[in-house]
Amino acid sequence: MPLLETPFAQLDLIRQPEQQNEPLQAFDAADEYLLNHLASEQPASSTRVLVLNDSFGALAISLLGKVEVSSSGDSFLGFVGLEKNLLRNGQAFDAIRPIPASEPLVGPFDRVLIRVPKTLALLEEQLIRLQGQVAPGAQVIAAAMVKHLPRAAGDLLERYVGPVQASLAVKKARLLIATPESKAPATSPYPTRYRLDEPAIELLNHANVFCREGLDIGTRAFLPHLPKNLGHARVADLGCGNGVLAIASALQNPDAHYTLVDESFMAVQSAAENWRAALADREVSVRAGDGLAGQAPQSLDVVLCNPPFHQQQVVGDFLAWRMFQQAREALVVGGALYIVGNRHLGYHSKLARLFRGVEQVAATPKFVILKARK
Repeated sequence: MPLLETPFAQLDLIRQPEQQNEPLQAFDAADEYLLNHLASEQPASSTRVLVLNDSFGALAISLLGKVEVSSSGDSFLGFVGLEKNLLRNGQAFDAIRPIPASEPLVGPFDRVLIRVPKTLALLEEQLIRLQGQVAPGAQVIAAAMVKHLPRAAGDLLERYVGPVQASLAVKKARLLIATPESKAPATSPYPTRYRLDEPAIELLNHANVFCREGLDIGTRAFLPHLPKNLGHARVADLGCGNGVLAIASALQNPDAHYTLVDESFMAVQSAAENWRAALADREVSVRAGDGLAGQAPQSLDVVLCNPPFHQQQVVGDFLAWRMFQQAREALVVGGALYIVGNRHLGYHSKLARLFRGVEQVAATPKFVILKARK
């Protein structure tokens, strides 16, 4: 893999989760453009720089020791990547303490470097949280590859920060440079909420939660077919999002024990708040994590999963396949993984390579619900 080379550092970086013959690199031209722009300003070592949505540490590690750097994002895997890449480049794994996007920022910051996220609601929430956290004379600089830079990103910067100047494109990357100006305090539109009829619950969704305006159609197809009569089973909601699958299942299975895990800190925050609203003080484990990587082998009886088919801008089934493998490892012999997936993704044949038996529980014109038994 090529090195990231800028005036600040030369770094050897890897993506997370790791896969053999990784086709993608852990940085892109937008990272280079941001770092080269900042280097051209020759910042003093006392410059306070906030990095937002730094996928695997390319920006923060480059700036380590050159300025005072803080890093915040919503990806647990991004934080794992930061730790691994710090070690990979001769630094202590905890040399940078990342701040989950669910936690407040503490400024003031002289420069804010933003990788524009796929979910613009996350960008909007981050810009709102920057209010009162930027120093006089600060700049807020957002970067993206041109093909992933919607016009709305510039509109959000202008609305919440100040006038925006777009750079020329370099290596198909572009910067949006915003100059902060005094603005009336903005109230965040997040979290959003929506209600379900069956089960009769209200679901809260922080800014980066998948389908935060309403229930996604895959989950809608899955809900009527969740397993019943689970007794005291140990159940995991893998990639839990706002927690709807686990909450609906728990309402039907009052004696079962639940673990909810997602790699989005805002999803975990949403799921924990929704669980408390629907199930009060019923015991639960809700955590941010790399799927079931931290789960003890053979410690679960049931896994529920609506697997993702993308990581940031990258589409593919690598994450889903990895989740299926993790589920198999965590399940007891005889335990079962229940999933919903688009028909065209062919999950049945993938699951059949890992599990003893795979059956179709139900189907709609677009989705299939499958049960895979270990």
